[in-house]
Amino acid sequence: MKYFSTKDKNNPVTFREAILQGLAKEGGLFMPEEIPILPKSFFDSIDGLSFQEISYEVAKIFCDGEIPDRDLQMIIETALYFPAPLVELSEQLSLLELFHGPTLAFKDFGARFMALTMEYFIKNSNRELIILVATSGDTGSAVANGFFGVGGIKVVLLYPSGKVSYIQEKQLSTLDKNITALEINGTFDDCQRLVKDAFIDAELNAKLNLSSANSINIARLIPQSFYYINAYRQVKDKTMPVVISVPSGNLGNLTAGLFAKKLGLPVEKFIAATNKNNVFTEYLNTAQFIPRKSVQTLSNAMDVGNPSNLERIIELYNGDIEKIRKDIYSKSYSDEATRESIKEVFEKYNYIIDPHGAVGYQALKQFLSSNDLKNVNGIVVETAHPAKFKDVVEDVIKHEVKMPERLTDCIEKEKKAILMEKEFSVLKEFLLNNY
Repeated sequence: MKYFSTKDKNNPVTFREAILQGLAKEGGLFMPEEIPILPKSFFDSIDGLSFQEISYEVAKIFCDGEIPDRDLQMIIETALYFPAPLVELSEQLSLLELFHGPTLAFKDFGARFMALTMEYFIKNSNRELIILVATSGDTGSAVANGFFGVGGIKVVLLYPSGKVSYIQEKQLSTLDKNITALEINGTFDDCQRLVKDAFIDAELNAKLNLSSANSINIARLIPQSFYYINAYRQVKDKTMPVVISVPSGNLGNLTAGLFAKKLGLPVEKFIAATNKNNVFTEYLNTAQFIPRKSVQTLSNAMDVGNPSNLERIIELYNGDIEKIRKDIYSKSYSDEATRESIKEVFEKYNYIIDPHGAVGYQALKQFLSSNDLKNVNGIVVETAHPAKFKDVVEDVIKHEVKMPERLTDCIEKEKKAILMEKEFSVLKEFLLNNY
């Protein structure tokens, strides 16, 4: 399978090239030339497959022989050793828990798969790979953990100063070895802009071997499609339609779900649940994409004012807004509504949900109610462990949120981030002087 750039369809690249480049030379995002539909027999027999078996079958399609089957199986089994359970709260409501990985966030799936895949592709190279990552919280910690100690690769994390949770900052800024954290005096969008500018800077790319581990890298999205298909495996009544609500910021998680749908996953509707940073919601309503400066909210991983993966969604549907609307519904919610949802889920279901999942819950609830849908498998993607937002959640539910041991361990470590201004010239000088 070849991969083309959203800005240039005439020069497709291999899977290996797409992953190691991260972003196309002209600034486009890589897309598979085709997404074949999995055979009906795959979904008919899905109940008998494990998460790792599902992941392997899907990965084979996108790798298309560039990684031998045995090596690909090893990558899958090593990367995805933790579960992605579907937890039923009621007959129509389940939560897809994606926080059982090492950093307690959904980005562990993509980061670990990508790290091992990149390590495989560069194992015979004598040139060091520099990974640049913009993060609004969980991406940074997942990438840092996934790439920590990986030979031949160094990681530079850029995160917005004062705009990630205390625990998230500790997770991404306390590692050493091949991990460097840059605390940028700006927003996530500034961090994302700096990374993109680095990829199209001729001098930097002539001297450094750069790649990305953000969701702009196709290797992040492909493994995220695995858990949507695995969620369907766990659905009890497959005769009822499936509706999946995805907390949405940079739109990578949603795009991965759409990849799964293109593969044949029977999802009736995806819901893009947004917070006050509702650029995508407005795009669906008006067909106009108007990026703007992001604002800080309780669901900080969704604080994105210029979502990169909208390019991929538009490409996936050949720019047809009506086809996009047919598959995706979107609604945005305030911090107050987020707090109300956290409280409601706790009181109604005795379940502690994080702020991102709470936004997803509210959107699903409203969609089902406004469309008078009753016999539905409603799934909310729960992207992070509530303990990562302990202060906010405890203030709402008036109940202790137990802290997993791996979080308490990182809190005791020393922060090692380098404070940096948001001008590209500053980042460029840092990279040239240190790598």
